[in-house]
Amino acid sequence: MGTRQRLISKSILRAIFSPKKAYGTDDRPSLLARILAFFAVFNLTLARYRAALFRRLRNEIWEIDEEEYKESFRSTSRNKRTDLVAVGDLGYSGSTFFTTPNSKFLLKSLPRHFEQSFFRDRLLDPYVEHMELNPGSLLVRITDLLYSPAPTIGAALGTAPGHHIVMENILYGKSDCSKDNQEQWETYDLKPNDYFYPERDVAGGRLAPESVKERLIDEFPDKVRLTIDQKEDLVAQITKDTKILQENNAVDYSLFLVRYPASIVSTHNVPVPPGKDAPWRTGITSNDGKWVYRAILLDFFWAKDAVQAMAMTGLVNTFNFLKWGRNHGPMSITTTSDEYRTRFLRMVDDMIEVNDSAGQPAGRLRSQPPSTGDLIGEV
Repeated sequence: MGTRQRLISKSILRAIFSPKKAYGTDDRPSLLARILAFFAVFNLTLARYRAALFRRLRNEIWEIDEEEYKESFRSTSRNKRTDLVAVGDLGYSGSTFFTTPNSKFLLKSLPRHFEQSFFRDRLLDPYVEHMELNPGSLLVRITDLLYSPAPTIGAALGTAPGHHIVMENILYGKSDCSKDNQEQWETYDLKPNDYFYPERDVAGGRLAPESVKERLIDEFPDKVRLTIDQKEDLVAQITKDTKILQENNAVDYSLFLVRYPASIVSTHNVPVPPGKDAPWRTGITSNDGKWVYRAILLDFFWAKDAVQAMAMTGLVNTFNFLKWGRNHGPMSITTTSDEYRTRFLRMVDDMIEVNDSAGQPAGRLRSQPPSTGDLIGEV
């Protein structure tokens, strides 16, 4: 771990373990504290945003033991300094990622102001209400929000993130497997792939390196094989979850799918993520007995009406106009929230295969993909 990552880790841990670093919506640090914090470059002073609310989510809704949660941030070895574990590049957003030493929880920075403000000021309360009513929701369980309560040079220059979310890690259990078994775990960050992606679609993709295009969008090369009841339950839950995202104008979220061979479970006790059991977190075995699946919804921080999204919409419209009638359509970040939800639910429906009693594919549950009008009228 480099110096920058270690200092960021140190600031996160200080916020987690210090009871004084927990401000509400109206609390503010003193003037002296704000002055001292302003000059921080890497080691920012962070606080837990609405700490009591997130503790209620952890303890009452998701049944995560508070002492177990806190101990997750400590080193598992008495002789080793407590540091978070830096994770390699997990995406396309420029975020930094860590896991807790025991890998039960994942930490992701939110470096862009519009992401921070959207989740903190707009989506958080509907998110909490939804989780209270739907404890089995597939929206990722966000257990803490850390933020810099005062302006800092580091956050302004981008040398250190001013906001981090702590969330469940549905890859928990992978590190307990043997090296050979770990290599058989597969992950897919899935979004509708029929949107306009400039890196992929302009000039046949020749303007962007493969390293960029590989991180752009995943494709699942198989089918998720479920019983008809499992499919109906999954589609119904994702329909509920995406409804609150649509209502709050969120786009560009993704389905994070994990699968590993079921044979690993038969030979090894694979630990499951902490907290209240939910089938798609503990693992669903495929209908043919070959795979175990886990899945959650991620990255619901991009609002269609954010300034950046509106600016990108103008750029895409200009590009389509200059292509002399060849319309590439919207990007996933410039489309409307109801249109994105329609395509997202269609993607989920298309990737699932239901087998009948004879072992043959039973086809789709719907004769047609759901329409935008149908979705708006749902639960």
